[in-house]
Amino acid sequence: MKTFILSLLAAAALPLAAQADDAWPERPVQVVIPGSAGGDTDFNAREMAKFFEQITGTPMAVTNMPGGGGTIATNEVRQARPDGSTVLFAHVGQYIVTEVSGLQDFSWDTFEVCCVAAVDKGAVFVASPKFKSLDQLVAQLKEDPGSVTYGTEFGGYSHLQGLIFSDLAGVEMKMVDTGTASEKLAALLGGRIDLAAITYGVAADYAKSGLLTILAQPNAERSPLIPDVPTFAEQGVDFVLDKPYMFGFPPGTDPAIVARMDEIVKQITENPDYAEDLRKGYNQPVSYLGHDATQEMMTGLRGKLMAYLDDLRAAR
Repeated sequence: MKTFILSLLAAAALPLAAQADDAWPERPVQVVIPGSAGGDTDFNAREMAKFFEQITGTPMAVTNMPGGGGTIATNEVRQARPDGSTVLFAHVGQYIVTEVSGLQDFSWDTFEVCCVAAVDKGAVFVASPKFKSLDQLVAQLKEDPGSVTYGTEFGGYSHLQGLIFSDLAGVEMKMVDTGTASEKLAALLGGRIDLAAITYGVAADYAKSGLLTILAQPNAERSPLIPDVPTFAEQGVDFVLDKPYMFGFPPGTDPAIVARMDEIVKQITENPDYAEDLRKGYNQPVSYLGHDATQEMMTGLRGKLMAYLDDLRAAR
């Protein structure tokens, strides 16, 4: 049986060994995110910014730069001055999937990535209400390949999720370029697509009212914050894919600044008020992975995702 497993559960949460620059930040920090206001990336960035200011006494301003599958934001930070005043906050889709899909010609390690600051454990596959279970959806696809329309953003993270699911389940879906999470939700509710991968918090109310069906979560085990949603593995598809968010500084940034940011993020994730904000906002548990473990995780993940290079690029 085919498997795809990326889970941070076994990774050590070790901070960067470099000496931190305790004087940083000396002025406001701009955090650039490749997403619109109100989305999961924006939510996590603003939570980090809120507690960053509490710890350091220095504001962190969130700048939304959606578009280009994340490349507008990544290029903005890549070309910024490496003085600690600008930092990227993005998930693995913008750091790695954009390279694999050919949307950008540089890799994640172009940036000085400090740590995993959060992990979205609320990613779910959501379907139109005609599908009551993952088994039903898979059975239809096996009987009638291409009869399910999967909404995604070509070259992005959800495109990868759809490809991995199709590969592991042995099915073929019709994939259409729908856009952002909010656009995918609107397409689902409007009956223009049958299936999408989005965050639980975005779809929860619609599922409770019967307008959508939440089929599965790609976690190694059920998230304690969404315990009623079965995992893919429970339903015979061995699919585990964490969605970590990381801070990445422009190339050439002083390692002492990177180390200080790692320290601050670790302090934030130890704050119970932060944990409560995540629970209320997106049913998301606290996660943190230190610098060295993050580097190891990202290197391994890039190698795995390169297997999907041809499929990701063919759709563009």
